[in-house]
Amino acid sequence: MRRSLAMSAAVAGAPVLISGTAQAQAWPSKPIRIVVSAPAGGLTDAFARAYGDYIAQKVGQPVVVENKAGASGIIAAEMVAKSPADGYTLLFSITSFMVLTRVLFKSLPFDPDKDFVYIAFMDGGHLPFLVHKSVPATNIKEFVAWARGNKVSVGSYSQGSYSHMLVAELNKAFGLSMEPVHYRGETPMWQDFSAGALHAATGSYQACASILASGTGRAIAVPQTTRMKKLPDVPTFLEQGVTAKLFQIRGWAGLLAPAGVPGEIVERLSALAVEAGQTERMRQMLDTFGIDGAASGHKAFAQLLKDENPVWIDVLKQLALAPQ
Repeated sequence: MRRSLAMSAAVAGAPVLISGTAQAQAWPSKPIRIVVSAPAGGLTDAFARAYGDYIAQKVGQPVVVENKAGASGIIAAEMVAKSPADGYTLLFSITSFMVLTRVLFKSLPFDPDKDFVYIAFMDGGHLPFLVHKSVPATNIKEFVAWARGNKVSVGSYSQGSYSHMLVAELNKAFGLSMEPVHYRGETPMWQDFSAGALHAATGSYQACASILASGTGRAIAVPQTTRMKKLPDVPTFLEQGVTAKLFQIRGWAGLLAPAGVPGEIVERLSALAVEAGQTERMRQMLDTFGIDGAASGHKAFAQLLKDENPVWIDVLKQLALAPQ
């Protein structure tokens, strides 16, 4: 009887296994959609389209990029989370949308951990820490010494952002009371920085490159554990004795799918994304934006989330922002 029951269970389960395998083998048989949680024209959108073009070229099916900005990326993420897990609807999103929203919002219409499979990611790039030319500091030690005797304003490109957390962690590490000044994006922040309204700020290399070139500001530190290729003479925070984990982690832009997508499809998409990261088009884009790391696959993505999500969440919670 036990053997009969076991055989019956195996037979009952067989169609599911065969169906999943057949689905993966037939994929893709129609266009693929990548939903982007950011507006068209930005960095996230540009990379999503580049990866999408490469995938389309390799699989022989169109890849359509659809921008669904708004609600801090929640609209796009919810759309994909509730889509069929068949590999035809994907999400291209970033750290702030998939990690920080769980602290910044009282509730989400999806579970960032359970409702998605994380396929591949690319490094979001170093965010150089700049001081205005009027600040007499060329490294963190000199900056901290100067900040102790002055009222310091530091730019933050949005409340709850990495730039906001950076100010809080520097204040905590050195007993400072620097004030974060929040903006709606990098453009107005760097405009005020150039005008001398801010003593320091941190943001993307592309956005601050002209400030560095003009001498209006100087980079005195970069986050992550390795130096930045575009700024090889600028030491990391860690090299300068700032050991808080926030200064070692990295933001990312990544390709995701609804949980339950067959493993074979995940493997193929992961491999295609890694291949795309090595193309000449992608290398040129990375150089333009000052990003050192190309795409990594789903196993590296899983490890990144395990190691760094707790750091992001812990530091953000310490800011004690009222959830929306």
